[in-house]
Amino acid sequence: MKFKAKSLDVAEGRLEVILNDRDAKDLGLHPNDRVNLFAKHRGAVAIVNTTKTFVGRGEIGVNREVKKACKLKDGYAISLTPAEKPKSIEHIKKKMKGIALSESEYDAIIKDVTANNLSEIELTAFVSALYINKMSMDETVFLTKKMAENGEMLNLKKKPIFDKHSIGGVPGNKITLLVVPIVAAAGLVIPKTSSRAITSACGTADIMEVLAPVTFNASEIEEIVNNTNGIIAWGGGVNLAPADDILIRVEYPLGIDPLAIASVMAKKYAVGANFVVIDLPMGEGTKVATMEEAKRFARDFVELGERIGISVECAITYGDKPIGRAVGPALEAQEALKALEGEGPSSLVEKSTEIAGIILEAGGVARKGRGKQEALEILNSGKALAKMREIIAAQGGDPKVTSENVQVGKYSEKVFSAGGGYVTHIVNTAIVQIARTAGSPKDEGAGILLHVSKGEKIEKDSVLFEILSDSEYKLEQALKLAEQIQPVILEGMLLKRIPEYTIFGH
Repeated sequence: MKFKAKSLDVAEGRLEVILNDRDAKDLGLHPNDRVNLFAKHRGAVAIVNTTKTFVGRGEIGVNREVKKACKLKDGYAISLTPAEKPKSIEHIKKKMKGIALSESEYDAIIKDVTANNLSEIELTAFVSALYINKMSMDETVFLTKKMAENGEMLNLKKKPIFDKHSIGGVPGNKITLLVVPIVAAAGLVIPKTSSRAITSACGTADIMEVLAPVTFNASEIEEIVNNTNGIIAWGGGVNLAPADDILIRVEYPLGIDPLAIASVMAKKYAVGANFVVIDLPMGEGTKVATMEEAKRFARDFVELGERIGISVECAITYGDKPIGRAVGPALEAQEALKALEGEGPSSLVEKSTEIAGIILEAGGVARKGRGKQEALEILNSGKALAKMREIIAAQGGDPKVTSENVQVGKYSEKVFSAGGGYVTHIVNTAIVQIARTAGSPKDEGAGILLHVSKGEKIEKDSVLFEILSDSEYKLEQALKLAEQIQPVILEGMLLKRIPEYTIFGH
């Protein structure tokens, strides 16, 4: 049956068409069924949706993904026939029953995920089955390799390849902008592909984009790394483990992450990493709440690395408060540059040199136990700053940029303490909520600057933090939220008396 194409200016992350209810009924089609499309010698498989009024009889609504796949314009004739369900659905059902899957079964599922052959319901079923029934280490190895192999694989000339990754959960964790130039300045190769924010105030790619473009294809990444030893790029722009990005879309609204370890290691496998440091921030409000949980993560990362040929070292780090004082893309870019210029906060410098030091020792640049000191010397000497400017230039940014000329939000408001006391908590989740309400990460100038640190004694009317925004309205909303959820908690030095004795009734 033939239909006239009607363009729909929507992007859904998969190929989808909309039919009039009556046309769909005539063809025996229902929502979430699949159809084969043919137009101008181009074909594709798409998911069906239906409508009573939005698309007329004889028309077929096509989203941006279908238009691109079939190179369609309004009015083009499209032939349509029902399509069979992908065989991988049977594998998903098998996992839903708690049965372990084989390497070929994971390959079939990931091929269909990558080709957008599965509906949102089927993707959700797969993610939920992994969450409920877990994966054995064999299955995790299969899934990791297949997510990488069904995407682009980098082929860098320089070896060995070093990398780092933080599992997140701590606002202000901008250490990549120090670690990469320190490691690259030491002569080691570190092609860092990073993510944008999903639930955080900003991702590393959002921060780096303040200073330089971050979207590159595989050949562009290879050229930049071959010239500078390092890069800080957005992983989504290079098609590394693309199935992971599709599955994240399903995980986010469910609030689950059963692919966490496979997700991280698939991207490291795809860049050809030989050695990876995994940063596991631990503490209240992070993704890893306890030392026991952190150790379990570490064991799994190390074992998975061994199984896929990557040496992994895990660093369990302090995660009870933000790293540094800045949270938000431009604010964090500014603070990272300050650290490279020699004026950064101690918590940022401390963590960055610890992680970079592990890589320097693994690469033979520093003796065992001397890595952090060597990293600190590279930072203090100005070599890391010079290397960062070189990387910024190679990525198409201004190598003359300084911390002083980074543009932050033009609207700002300071929040003061109602009384004196000691800062007992800086609530990570509250900091993130406020920064996002202020506009971060989409508005790169938005975020929070902390003026106090945990354990610090302050007086009444001291500045606790400052909210910045590119919008007066968003700033007002962020201030209201800050008043409700109070991200900085103050207490007196005396927290509790045990027991509370009373003598003679007084």
